[in-house]
Amino acid sequence: MNFEDMDKAWNQALEEFFAQAGLKPRQIVVLGCSTSEVMGQHIGKASSEEVAEALLPLLLAKVRARELYLAIQACEHLNRALVVEEACVEQYGLDAVTVVPSLLAGGSMAVKAWQNYQAPMMVETIRGHAGIDVGDTFIGMHLRPVVVPIRPSIKSIGHAHLTMARTRPRLIGGPRAMYPVV
Repeated sequence: MNFEDMDKAWNQALEEFFAQAGLKPRQIVVLGCSTSEVMGQHIGKASSEEVAEALLPLLLAKVRARELYLAIQACEHLNRALVVEEACVEQYGLDAVTVVPSLLAGGSMAVKAWQNYQAPMMVETIRGHAGIDVGDTFIGMHLRPVVVPIRPSIKSIGHAHLTMARTRPRLIGGPRAMYPVV
């Protein structure tokens, strides 16, 4: 694994994501990341603390600079619960759950988030405003409707497929309805 190339790709992908996502302060970005997939292994089979340590600090810095909340999806062994800051729980009235992510139940990225957040908490569900999926972890269940794809020039991080999305309000009405550009 060439971490220097991965860092460059990750930085470029994040720049494109934030340029296209149209996020406002205190909105929620959901991250799903299989560090196993980044390393070229089967999802959930080779959790890599090195990959989490390489990817999380840059994302956290960019999120914090924009005053956003970052929700990190844990693996299926925690039913894809998410690590969030306590401030996010309070602002959005989320229901916290009692569990601490581990390498075998949550994954490396959730563990690193738990260690690096100021006041980490776990929640079962969230309705994020945008999301980043590294390794096909399927974060869609944690995004608001309607999801709109972001098409970055970077298609993978390491060996993992990269997908990004933003959300927009539903368009309601009928043939007479008028809509602003969203």
